[in-house]
Amino acid sequence: MSYGQGGPQSQWDPWKPNSQQPWNDGGGGQSPDWAALAEASETRNKRRRLLFMGGGALAVVGIGTAVAMGIVSANDDGKADRPASSLPATADLPSGSGTPSFAPTSAPPPLDPKEFVASKAKDTAPNGPGIMFPGRQLTMGANVYKKGPTADTTACATAAKGSLPAVLTANGCTRLMRVTYTRDGMAVTVGVAVFDTEAQALKAKQQADRKSFVQALSGKGVAAFCNGAVCRSTTNSYGRYAYFTLTGFTDGKNVTTKDTQAFTTGDDLAEFTFQQIRRRGETQASAAAGG
Repeated sequence: MSYGQGGPQSQWDPWKPNSQQPWNDGGGGQSPDWAALAEASETRNKRRRLLFMGGGALAVVGIGTAVAMGIVSANDDGKADRPASSLPATADLPSGSGTPSFAPTSAPPPLDPKEFVASKAKDTAPNGPGIMFPGRQLTMGANVYKKGPTADTTACATAAKGSLPAVLTANGCTRLMRVTYTRDGMAVTVGVAVFDTEAQALKAKQQADRKSFVQALSGKGVAAFCNGAVCRSTTNSYGRYAYFTLTGFTDGKNVTTKDTQAFTTGDDLAEFTFQQIRRRGETQASAAAGG
């Protein structure tokens, strides 16, 4: 097939080097194919845009990678990838207990209340029948006792009967306080003998026998009792105090072993007296300890 002068024309490719335009340079009268030229230009522009877009994406990825590497580098002090063998040994690490240590201390032992009623030197609080036996009555369990007359003397022997005056005198009794309580036809006198030391009070207790009695105290609405009648007596001591009870019927009847009320009455008053003496020691011990 003949295509005119110069032999067959080659197809123009805008991206192929040395390819010829689809028109003659020599002006052979053939006009340019403007539609083909426009299409070729549009193809070139599309390819350029694709290249620019691809290059921009690669640039963004490169920047992101650089920033990420920068962050890792900023946090990397050269120790993150060190093997475990290069870390300090356990013995070199600081202790994590955080528990402070203190020198051992010991609190002083609590003060013994009995120590404060065991001798005249420490038993210095005010005393008397009104302090030892306060109020107008006392309650022990279900039993209520009405308080009667009180007495106080430094001549201990004059307030005792039987063999007790000699016992009190021999052991240096310095004071004898008495009080009487009544309940349901019964009367009981409590006598508290005071000595300078615990040893003296204990010896007086040991020397007292079945014939050692505190003298019954009547008056102030309490009729005389235990005058010739059989009464029940008790003896005990705590600290520098020896205390005694004498219980009988107010109508003069003898107390027998079957009269449980007489035993209960005497035991209640003896227990109350013990509590009062001990409480005296507790109060003084607390004051000495700063309580």
